Amino acid sequence: MGSAEATDLFRTYLKLERSLSDRSVEAYVRDLGKLLRFCEAHSPSLDVVHLSLEDIQAFITTVAKGGLGARSQARLLSAVRCFYKCLRVERILKTDPTELVDMPRLGRKLPTFLTLQEIDAMVAAIDMSRPMAHRDRAMLETLYGCGLRVSELCTLRMSRLHFNEGFVRVIGKGDKERLVPISPEAMKQIDVYRNEERVHLPVQKAAEDFLFLNTRGSGLSRISVFNFVKKLAVKAGIRKTISPHTFRHSFATHLVEGGADLRAVQEMLGHASITTTEIYTHLDRDYLRSNIMQFHPRAK
Repeated sequence: MGSAEATDLFRTYLKLERSLSDRSVEAYVRDLGKLLRFCEAHSPSLDVVHLSLEDIQAFITTVAKGGLGARSQARLLSAVRCFYKCLRVERILKTDPTELVDMPRLGRKLPTFLTLQEIDAMVAAIDMSRPMAHRDRAMLETLYGCGLRVSELCTLRMSRLHFNEGFVRVIGKGDKERLVPISPEAMKQIDVYRNEERVHLPVQKAAEDFLFLNTRGSGLSRISVFNFVKKLAVKAGIRKTISPHTFRHSFATHLVEGGADLRAVQEMLGHASITTTEIYTHLDRDYLRSNIMQFHPRAK
């Protein structure tokens, strides 16, 4: 099977069988491309359909020596495994050469989050005299108030805002839909933005239903939101390395610290597995220490 044929087959499988978003499909295809290039560079060249366990291990060793970190290796191996599952589903293969390949050991990395005071400092750093300031304030409140991914923020539609019920409908990874509660402050700032700024924008034909627009009336890009958050953090005097995703971490952390049920937080974040959500139970060391000091027999 040639590289082009393998890529087309895999792309179709990811879209039809896995229902992944276009961005996720391309990420998987890029990772498969690394394996295909490895096969082509081998002398003699290897057929990707008939690789052995040893071939797969040699591939992982090659990318590791090239400087690829453990997490990137794990993601790459996940894509390769998915490709061979595709071949089995299509009955091209009967056995999976990746079945006995061990995943790299990954340490648990605690995410960076903002305190409420830091979030307030970023809100206060917005120059409300500038054009689109109400949009920027509404975006921050929505990121923090709903725990959205930046892609979910950029594609949030006005037809999916249900303010009377206090919810927004969000389309997340794999086109999965979920209902997320929205805070009164976020609703207030969105209404101000819509009434004061959005109504005056030259809305482009394909962007009529998008909530957050740029000055040209088109939908926002993820990189524009990323740059906005980075610049605002510097202006607010925050030295942490943050991104729009930091607000999602902050949303979850503050909920867990406040006693929210972990299953409810999982549902609001749209995590497929609760083990992903459990990371937020390890963040507040002062909270954990205060509980130990209060309840442990040796602390009394």
